Amino acid sequence: MKTRQHRTAGGVVVDGGGRLLALERRVTRDGTPVHEIRLPKGHIDPGETPEEAAVREVREESGYQGLEITADLGEAESEYTFQGARHHRVERYFLMRLTDPGRGAPQPVGEEEALFSPLWLDPGEAAERLTYPSEREFARRAVERMARRGDQRSD
Repeated sequence: MKTRQHRTAGGVVVDGGGRLLALERRVTRDGTPVHEIRLPKGHIDPGETPEEAAVREVREESGYQGLEITADLGEAESEYTFQGARHHRVERYFLMRLTDPGRGAPQPVGEEEALFSPLWLDPGEAAERLTYPSEREFARRAVERMARRGDQRSD
């Protein structure tokens, strides 16, 4: 079986109160309803840098337009089987600061993206509530980076 290769980029977005942006949705997978809490991310398009793709994906999926990349959180690789095909994905995330709390209409590309609703999480709960292990790891990296830089705000 041939393995499909994917390169994706996304953002761990932090608002002025130090909360992290997640996207929540309910989808059906193999006939079973699934509740997911995700970080915004998506495929890197031809000619795009990972940074450009990350900002575009966050804007498309969340509707938040005012974003500034403040750090590169690195990459992680994963392999999985989906709809009978093997996949190898390299994910790259960036720590982003929300520069404008105003939100436009999300511009989902696919049917599943249209189901996302923004969910702001406290840093301590983000790594626990995210559905997928790789995304929990990137949330942990973001929280550690914010703490080292003194960016984490207390309520």
